[in-house]
Amino acid sequence: MFNLRVYGMFINKEKQVLVSDEFIRGSYYTKFPGGGLEFGEGTRECLKREFMEEMNLKIKVTGHIYTTDFFQMSAFSPDQQIISIYYFVEPLADITVPLRSKPFDFDERQLHVYKQTGETETFRFIDWSDFSEESVTLPIDKVVAAMVKSGKKYVISGE
Repeated sequence: MFNLRVYGMFINKEKQVLVSDEFIRGSYYTKFPGGGLEFGEGTRECLKREFMEEMNLKIKVTGHIYTTDFFQMSAFSPDQQIISIYYFVEPLADITVPLRSKPFDFDERQLHVYKQTGETETFRFIDWSDFSEESVTLPIDKVVAAMVKSGKKYVISGE
């Protein structure tokens, strides 16, 4: 069984990378914003929906970065293979959710969500000079972080 995930990388004018710090199923993860593709939606639509759900933020998908080209088993479901698609994104409005300066710095509202669902998330920027594959947790995110940090060329397509 396949699990298709779609993630967005936003690098702001100050050369900072947006990440999501999440507590999921008893573990902490730092990852790029995004999530799972739902039946009937395209990958770009999925990413736009995920940013709206997670950050109440409309985005523009500006270009494809990478699609998984190796086997990656799901950390949560060993019977699933993860395929992730990464895009560069730009916000179409100001970010209004609280941004943190420290990893996993959940506020009272986020802790309340955790008490109800067992999961929560918050967002922060990492300065480009501090950003690396070690900044993120998930194996495919690490590949993408290393690619972007090294300046590898990408196939950029319009929306």
